[in-house]
Amino acid sequence: MKLFDVYPLQDITIDKARGAWVWDTAGRKYLDMYGGHAVISIGHTHPHYVKRVTAQLKKIGFYSNSVHMPIQEELAEKLGKVSGKPDFQLFLCNSGAEANENALKLASFATDRKKVVAFTGAFHGRTSLAVAATDNAKIVAPVNETDHIIRLPFNDTEALKQCFSKQGKEIAAVITEGIQGVGGIQVATDKFLQQIRKLCDTHGAVFIADSVQCGYGRSGRFFSHDFSGVRADIYSVAKGMGNGFPVAGILVAPHLKPWHGMLGTTFGGNPLACAAALAVLEVLENENLMENATAISKYLTDELSQFSGIREIRGQGLMIGLDMPAEMGSLRQELLSKQGVFTGEAKPNVIRLLPSLALTRQEAGVFLKKFGAAYQTIHKSILTQTGG
Repeated sequence: MKLFDVYPLQDITIDKARGAWVWDTAGRKYLDMYGGHAVISIGHTHPHYVKRVTAQLKKIGFYSNSVHMPIQEELAEKLGKVSGKPDFQLFLCNSGAEANENALKLASFATDRKKVVAFTGAFHGRTSLAVAATDNAKIVAPVNETDHIIRLPFNDTEALKQCFSKQGKEIAAVITEGIQGVGGIQVATDKFLQQIRKLCDTHGAVFIADSVQCGYGRSGRFFSHDFSGVRADIYSVAKGMGNGFPVAGILVAPHLKPWHGMLGTTFGGNPLACAAALAVLEVLENENLMENATAISKYLTDELSQFSGIREIRGQGLMIGLDMPAEMGSLRQELLSKQGVFTGEAKPNVIRLLPSLALTRQEAGVFLKKFGAAYQTIHKSILTQTGG
C-alpha cells in the first residue's frame, strides 16, 4: 500500500527534535521557526511535557467518555484559569476542524437558525461546514457546498452591519479568526471584532472566535481576540494546545446550555491528550511564555523592519507574516535549503513565522542572521538578472 499523495513534500526526513531545533536523518540541524503550523507551542520534547505524558501513559492511555475522568476536570479548571475564562465550559475533541464543526453545530442548536457569517481569507478546517466556511473553493467538495454560508469581506464593519440589517433573524453565528493564518497573517481590527459582538448581541447570534492558530498565547494574549476587549460566546482551540499531541476543544460561555447527546467524541479528552494539554498550560504559566512571545516579537519585528525589501510586517506576538515582493518568492526555499530554517508560507508571497513561544532572544538572533544571509543572496540574484 502507498500513502495517499496529497502533500507536496520537502526531501527531508526529521528524526530528532529539541526546543527550537530539529535534526534530519543525515544529522543536519535546522532552526524551526514554523512549529508544524503553530503546533509546537512550548518547544519540541520539552522535559516537563515528556515527563507528564510518559507518567500518564504508564497509568492509563485511554478510556471512553462514558466514565468520570478527573484529569478532564483538572484540565478544564487549569484552562479556565490560564485563559481568563474560568466561568466557561469545556468540550474536548481532536482537531481544529472538529472544534469549529462542533462550535458551529452548537450555535445552530442554540439559535435554531442555519446561516453562518464567515469572511474572505478565512480558514476554519477541512470538514463539512468548517470547510464550507473556509474561503478556498478548491478544497470544498460538492457535498460540502451549502447556501448556509454568508461570505463577507474581512474587517469590513459596514458590510457586516448591512448583512445583519437584512438577514439578522436567520444568522446563527459569526465565525472569525483573530489573526488569519492561512489568509496571510491578517489581523482583525478592534472595531471589527467589537462590531461582531454588538451585532450578535442585538440579533441573538453566537460569536465564534476561531483561536485554533492564533490562540493559546501565540499573540502574547491567551486569545488574540482579547486585544479588542470583547468576549466571544465560543472559542475554538487546537494546534498549540497539545504541543504535537492531537487535542482540541471549544470553550463555551455559561449561557449556552448542554444536553446529553448534544455533542460527542470517541477519542476527545482521553487521559493522554489531557496530560499533554495540562503540561502545555503548566509550562506556559511557569515559564511566562506569553510575556516571552511579546518580547521576542518586538525584537524580531524591530530588526526585520530594517530590510527594505519586506513590503509589510503583520501579526501579533509570535504569529508574524512577512509580505514579500513576488521577485523574492524563492526566499523561503533559500532559508530552508541553504540556511537550515523552517518557515511557513501563505499565498501569494507571505512568509509565516510561527515558532515555539519559548524561542529565546539568542535563537531569534540566529534566525535574523540566517534571514539576512538568505535575503542578500536573493537580492543579489535579482540585481544580476535585472542588470542593477
